[in-house]
Amino acid sequence: MRHSDANPSEHYFARKPRSKPRFGLIRTCLRGVFFEFVTASGVFSKKRVDLGTGLLIESMIIPEKGSVLDVGCGYGPVGIVMAALNRGLQVFMVDVNERAVWLARENAKRNSAHNVTVKEGFLYEPVKGLKFNSIVSNPPVSAGLKVVLPIIEQAPAHLESGGLFQIVVRSKIAGKRLKDVMEETFGNADVLARESGYRVLLSRT
Repeated sequence: MRHSDANPSEHYFARKPRSKPRFGLIRTCLRGVFFEFVTASGVFSKKRVDLGTGLLIESMIIPEKGSVLDVGCGYGPVGIVMAALNRGLQVFMVDVNERAVWLARENAKRNSAHNVTVKEGFLYEPVKGLKFNSIVSNPPVSAGLKVVLPIIEQAPAHLESGGLFQIVVRSKIAGKRLKDVMEETFGNADVLARESGYRVLLSRT
């Protein structure tokens, strides 16, 4: 689903990007609020908030209270928007890519999202033992199902009762497969939004 702006030989789902960082700045309006994001080479969609991420941001259900987790946060737009729109939430963001983690921390500061904690590591490892009211993700499908499936299958162990699991998928690339896995894992899966070849899927514990 994701298409990297990095060197084709370098995947953004890597701990240490090999490319020399080339920085950029995205200015955009999301859910009616203005945001700025510093980006760099070696991370996903460095030139713009991509269509899938944008659809997830615009349609995701933001809990009224508690904590949320953004898995594979990249430079941070999904989690930072959640944090900015509800200052009462505690937002955790994780990514395996150390450059993405640095950028996400910088972007949280840039957008005054003080209720954000960014951790480096693989999938749920950095938040072991924690539970959340919602988990959101634009999963790195191009890294393979061996990476994406655990995001779904391990989610219930990290969700409170009544918690929400929300991901965006490309309809024609593993969209049906991932919805089926969500059905198997949670016992339910609904399409929260659909646009431009993407769909946001929602499951509840």
